[in-house]
Amino acid sequence: MKKKLYGNTSGLRNIQIKELENLYIFSTPPECIAIQELAASLVKMSHEIRRQIGLLIDRSGKVIYVIIGEPRKIVIPVTSGYMALPGKLKGLRLIHTHLKDEPLTRDDLTDLALLRLDYITAVCISQDGKPGIIYSAHILPGENSDPYQILEPATIQDLNMDCLVQILALESELTKKNSLYKPESGRETAFLINATTSSPRDAYSSIEELKELCKTSGINVIGTAVQRRKTIDPKFVVGKGKLSNLIIQAIQKYATLLVFDRELSASQIRSITDFVEMKVIDRTQLILDIFAKQAKSREGKFQVELAQMEYLLPRLITKNTAMSRLTGGIGGRGPGETKLEINRRRVNERINRLKKEIVKIRKQRSQQKSRRKRKDLPIISIVGYTNVGNSTLLNTLTQSKIIAADRLFATLDPSSRRLRFPKDTEVIITDTVGFIRNLPKELMEAFNATLEELLDANVILHVIDISNPRYQQQKNSVEKILKSLKLDGIPTLYVFNKIDRVDLDSFDDKWLLNQGILVSAIQKETLKPLVEKLESMIIIEKIRC
Repeated sequence: MKKKLYGNTSGLRNIQIKELENLYIFSTPPECIAIQELAASLVKMSHEIRRQIGLLIDRSGKVIYVIIGEPRKIVIPVTSGYMALPGKLKGLRLIHTHLKDEPLTRDDLTDLALLRLDYITAVCISQDGKPGIIYSAHILPGENSDPYQILEPATIQDLNMDCLVQILALESELTKKNSLYKPESGRETAFLINATTSSPRDAYSSIEELKELCKTSGINVIGTAVQRRKTIDPKFVVGKGKLSNLIIQAIQKYATLLVFDRELSASQIRSITDFVEMKVIDRTQLILDIFAKQAKSREGKFQVELAQMEYLLPRLITKNTAMSRLTGGIGGRGPGETKLEINRRRVNERINRLKKEIVKIRKQRSQQKSRRKRKDLPIISIVGYTNVGNSTLLNTLTQSKIIAADRLFATLDPSSRRLRFPKDTEVIITDTVGFIRNLPKELMEAFNATLEELLDANVILHVIDISNPRYQQQKNSVEKILKSLKLDGIPTLYVFNKIDRVDLDSFDDKWLLNQGILVSAIQKETLKPLVEKLESMIIIEKIRC
């Protein structure tokens, strides 16, 4: 049976191709790096075609891949079926040629670290075309300055050294150290990457928020990196060299997931996932995953699925072996892996069906609005950054039991309740989905039916968590979204929540606090000034109308 050659085979004669294919016939004892006969054949062919040749050998000693490179390098293909899980090595060792006496290159060592190869060996070709000096290296466990150890130069006779015992011992040590980074069985561990052209302050604020998103999604963050750049690399976001270093750091910390603090384009996803054998998701996927997990109503589920479909549609063109690492688990809820397999036509059909269902929901909402208008009930809409206490405030004001939790996006489905003021004025008060900076455009579009509630609001309650060190940025983000929805003309009342968690006397921005009402949503007695202010605003709005 003809065996496939990988890499650059252009310009090779048929007889050379046949000789290269015959390399698959060789078998090496499991404990040896390679047999001398195989190394000699490898060197002979490499010297003849003046290109590097590499072999990937599994732990049984079988040649799995024959790779034809360039004079200075080889490119290792995607090795389906040989995934290096956390705490494990790949189960493949690479033996390849160098056309002259040259130690292992930076690219060689990067491949070793990134791909978690069992071993890497370079057989140098002497001037007379014979096997020369041999250089080898293997992974080192733990967070060392270098993730590998380079061995002393050797000769072809040393290829029969027993490397399997060492490989298994290393893997055992890796497994032992990996257990230290897994506080919960089955929980994903993530390394977060932020590349920014803005200020370091904004970058660190954004990555802290990404940590909170990960916490909400059940991901354990084991490392972060922030890189300030003049421009974002169109292919690898942070540049290929920097990405290599960050991935090695992530692997050393036993991460199972790379999370980018931005939305990745289809080409960036393809480039990065082809470069690293690790699942890669972006900020948008993470938010969509949270929404998919926490949406409860039929409406919410439709809206989330629509957002996911619209996110995936332009990325279906990247569907290849590497892209498959994006599916399943975090970033793969909702439509899931099966949806990634279907073609663009069927995705478009599903998008159209979802949009029709959401139109029906809007009609139902319109009918509800008509009934409210007939009853002449004013509407108060609560908005705010996610996890600022919107639902808790609504619960306390109306004595309701809407789900309120200390996590991002605890509320996705709008909730409306009646509220009667002391002077017998009755209103509808509505809690909407929490906002977030750089809210994915797919979600903004999908949640229009939900956000439409705000259009009929007589008063907007903008809740701000002043215990959060990023409260000013959160306030600005919400105001930006309200402006984009053309809602900035509706009378708005600032509600500064969670005063029980801060020392107001030492608060820096006292001017801002004077622009709104100070409350603690969990302390009913603090809400009296808010109720009085709201009632007066509603009365004024009625008179104005």
